[in-house]
Amino acid sequence: PPKYDDKETAERVATPGVSVGLVWTAFGGEVQFVEATAMGGKGELHLTGQLGDVIKESAQIALTWVRARATELKLTTAVESNLLEGRDVHIHFPAGAVPKDGPSAGVTLVTSLVSLFSQRRVRADTAMTGEMTLRGLVLPVGGVKDKVLAAHRYGIKRVILPERNFKDLAEVPAAVLSSLEILLAKRMEDVLEQAFEGGCPWRQHSKL
Repeated sequence: PPKYDDKETAERVATPGVSVGLVWTAFGGEVQFVEATAMGGKGELHLTGQLGDVIKESAQIALTWVRARATELKLTTAVESNLLEGRDVHIHFPAGAVPKDGPSAGVTLVTSLVSLFSQRRVRADTAMTGEMTLRGLVLPVGGVKDKVLAAHRYGIKRVILPERNFKDLAEVPAAVLSSLEILLAKRMEDVLEQAFEGGCPWRQHSKL
């Protein structure tokens, strides 16, 4: 039987707050879902899914970036500029028994948070990988060939990669590349533009 079916991704991202990431493990590339939800609370961040220190830091950076850009991304009004006023955020990486670490989930984390707060669904045919700085620059990651192959195996049609990983696509078999749309991102806004249906209508060029 096929290991994955196309419907699984569509079902998993049917609710806002879920995004599809690509990670590298000791067994090669894997598709990794990131789920975010909000509930009443005191503005705390909860993380689960057997995570290492690097990925926990990525989650903090992702939340800080989204909070700093909340008004610009039309997630809050200028009057209520605190995105976490009266609520906590919980981020979960499913497959809790599998240890996860590394920096390449940064863009996936931001996408899932923007999806949660805007209540807009992420495209089910799109997966992404990339590290992010606090200023929203997308940095290159390792394991690109394995990650792209994992997306292909999973039936993903579009892959968002850091612009500086373009050279690594030379290692990916031509037959796999021809079946995928590769989207290159320089800044976090580029990722958001590609991750949502109809682009990112609240996009505005941020000033560093």
